[in-house]
Amino acid sequence: MIEEISTIENLTEEINDDYVNDDLYNINSWGADYSFRELIAMYDDGDLEKPELQRKYVWGKPEASRFIDSVLLGLPIPSIFLAKTGENKMLIIDGYQRLMTVYDFMRGIWSGDDKPFKLSNIPEKINSRWRNKSFDELSDTEQRKIKTTTIHAIIFEQKSPVDDDTSLFQIFERINTGGRSLMPQEIRNCVYQGKINSLLFELNKNIDWRHLFGNELEDPRMRDLEFILRFLALNTNFIRSYPKSNISLKKYLNEFMGNKINNTEEFIQSFRNDFNTTISVVKNLFGENAFYNIQSTDLNTVRKRFYPTIFDAVMIATSIALKDGLDISVGNETRRLELLKDPNFRKFISEGTMQTDHINGRVNLALSYLYDIK
Repeated sequence: MIEEISTIENLTEEINDDYVNDDLYNINSWGADYSFRELIAMYDDGDLEKPELQRKYVWGKPEASRFIDSVLLGLPIPSIFLAKTGENKMLIIDGYQRLMTVYDFMRGIWSGDDKPFKLSNIPEKINSRWRNKSFDELSDTEQRKIKTTTIHAIIFEQKSPVDDDTSLFQIFERINTGGRSLMPQEIRNCVYQGKINSLLFELNKNIDWRHLFGNELEDPRMRDLEFILRFLALNTNFIRSYPKSNISLKKYLNEFMGNKINNTEEFIQSFRNDFNTTISVVKNLFGENAFYNIQSTDLNTVRKRFYPTIFDAVMIATSIALKDGLDISVGNETRRLELLKDPNFRKFISEGTMQTDHINGRVNLALSYLYDIK
């Protein structure tokens, strides 16, 4: 028997993972006013950079239309935040949705669906003067109003430490004021621009992964990308050599993405091969339920919900077995279900999930049950 609803299991400890960064930064900040015409020109010229690899556009058409409506009405617009990244370029920290909404409206195509951008026709949301209109259908005065409207920008520049841009993650997290708060991986996608970030987008298209994640469509909040990163980061000798402690997953993933060694071509190729090979084996051995749990009240019923810590255990154990040249053919769904019934395993996947002994505990039990590795 299998439940019909497929989603992601939320683990409270990981959702509430707010760590304090004790690093000290030398950060300068200043203000500047730009018109939308200037910002769009800077964006087109490459002087104003969006987050790498199509940061997801998450506003709906009503939200986007409402913002254009506010601009046309002359209402105050919240400040945007930019980070100076060198070579006189700036990275959009906060305000991407607002800037891209105006950019899309002026070019006539909405990023949300790549269709012609006309304002919504919702009476209680949009002024009657421009309901259901495109930019080209506005009057010259209204078009000029949008182009010349100014928005205040607060610009940050980190002076030190030179080789560590973790302050940007802190800034993103603390001052993000958009309509929807950014998820941790959305922030990493903005801050840690490099080969690992590019690799995550590549691996996220893996057909076996999409099948086992339970959705062929990529998650607009980038949770699927974070799970891939989670596997790469936890599946290292570094994490398995940790002394007994409780780690911040958020901080650990930040440091892993920002590590320059991990962004070298040698490591990228290793990560690529490891993930692609492991996910293929897992799908072949355990099928579509590979990362699902069983009901706590009925141990014979599969709960069709992606479970992050089961994902950890099955993927890392399989990767280790492959690297050690062991006989993986013994692994099957029956063995996986027996693993899920083990009381210690159930504890390791649900309590103190970021305690290193629980990470090691669930991986070691997976090795034992799935591949006879004691």
